[in-house]
Amino acid sequence: MEEIKRVLVSDPLSSKGLEILGSAKNLKYDLKPGLSPEELIKIMPEYDAIIIRSETKLKADLIEAGRRLKVIGRAGIGLDNVDLPAATKKGVVVMNTPQENAIAAAEHTIAMILSISRKIPQATASMKAGKWEKKKFMGVELYTKTLGLIGIGVIGTIVADRARGLKMKVIGYDPYLSKEVAEKKGVDMVSLDELLERSDFISIHTPLTDETRNLIDKKAFSKMKKGVILVNCARGGIINEKDLHEALQEGKVAGAALDVFEKEPSIGNPLLELEGVISTPHLGAATEEAQENVSIAIAQQVVDFLTSGEARNAVNMPAVSPDILPFLRPYLRLGEQLGSFLGQISNYAIEEVLIEYYGEVVEYGTKPITISVLKGLLTPFVGETVNFVNAPVMAKERGIKVTESTRAVTEDYASLIAITARSKMEPNYIAGTLFGRKELRIVKLNDFFIEAIPEGHILLVNNYDKPGVIGNIGNALGSRNINIATMQFGRDQMGGKAISLLHLDVPLPAGMVGDILRLPNIISVRQIQL
Repeated sequence: MEEIKRVLVSDPLSSKGLEILGSAKNLKYDLKPGLSPEELIKIMPEYDAIIIRSETKLKADLIEAGRRLKVIGRAGIGLDNVDLPAATKKGVVVMNTPQENAIAAAEHTIAMILSISRKIPQATASMKAGKWEKKKFMGVELYTKTLGLIGIGVIGTIVADRARGLKMKVIGYDPYLSKEVAEKKGVDMVSLDELLERSDFISIHTPLTDETRNLIDKKAFSKMKKGVILVNCARGGIINEKDLHEALQEGKVAGAALDVFEKEPSIGNPLLELEGVISTPHLGAATEEAQENVSIAIAQQVVDFLTSGEARNAVNMPAVSPDILPFLRPYLRLGEQLGSFLGQISNYAIEEVLIEYYGEVVEYGTKPITISVLKGLLTPFVGETVNFVNAPVMAKERGIKVTESTRAVTEDYASLIAITARSKMEPNYIAGTLFGRKELRIVKLNDFFIEAIPEGHILLVNNYDKPGVIGNIGNALGSRNINIATMQFGRDQMGGKAISLLHLDVPLPAGMVGDILRLPNIISVRQIQL
């Protein structure tokens, strides 16, 4: 008799999603929302799968307790409540539903734009207080106004379409999207500075990553038009709330419509005390249709994985035959890390990616590794919307040409993966290998031979090969009590150009990159998170 697989549903799920779980053969589900971490850790060993929304926080200890755990299903996009590294290390597949609530989130954005432009919430509150303050709530029209979209993924594209229907001019900034592809979406691609300077309304549609955290800060506000209106239905933390509060009080920003906050629930947030702010409690995906869609999607994905091994929308591993996965897994991780490194050092929209495979790795099949490379490449800006299923499609949608080449032998290593990412302005090259079958290493970066571990907080410094450079960097970090874990160096020739990769115990504080950049003989500085 075939073993019964057990699924724990620890957050509310729509009845149609539960019906899918209930009708699956050799599968039993338990609906137990509202469990405390202590209650949850006691029963985790009993289940092969767990389906969550945003309430359940799957930290490393809970994942480790799941001795039978094979898959985590997130009904929705966001995965900030799942310890992905812990799940990946344990070999647990993590799935989400990146498409099903896109329309709801886009429509909420449009609703917020309309509400803030006509001050509808403020007027409603005034009338409920028994007042008739017609002159107080003068609004602005959207017609012919310029809407700047920061991020033009699935949701940003839908917002652009709806905004054009309102006869707005739509411009956008997305460093991972080519100008040609953006134009096909009806968006005029511009730099971030130009978007800030031109926009009457600015709407954010990026994930929260190290690249986008505090993207909209005091410096960004200084470049905006006086009277700009800001909308954020994406993720809290992208806007620096302290700087936004100041910009609102000074009148630089006329209004802000916020669905997300740095800390949620946002009770007591000073922004909510300001007249020019309207807010909702993270309702972007809160429609009946979206909740039903994500519930149906994640239930079916979990059933398919447990019954047939099919992994759809897996964010931490591609679909690979179980017999070769143990051999291929380190290469999948290597490809993703190399791709992520390139994505974070690229200054312009990538148009072409060449992936070269050498040696033993060719024997295992390179397609899954290529998918890993593309996921890593896109993740720094696209974030959690990209996974091992949609990475090739997203690369194609963004106009990125992907080419592979293989060679059965390599001179210096048992296997080597080399990636070139080209834009119209620059190429970047990285090569990596495995030491001892499992240890990941970068062995070349652009023109420099180097040996570095692709993980953790990395400070990449390009400099002139002159005495005192490393000492100056060390002193600067030491003055901020930042410890250097390891350092690796490479140079093209004596007295020429050099690079330094410093692994730090913690990321640099705001403004520290600029401090290092101003040191003598420094060409460029980039902080990388792997």
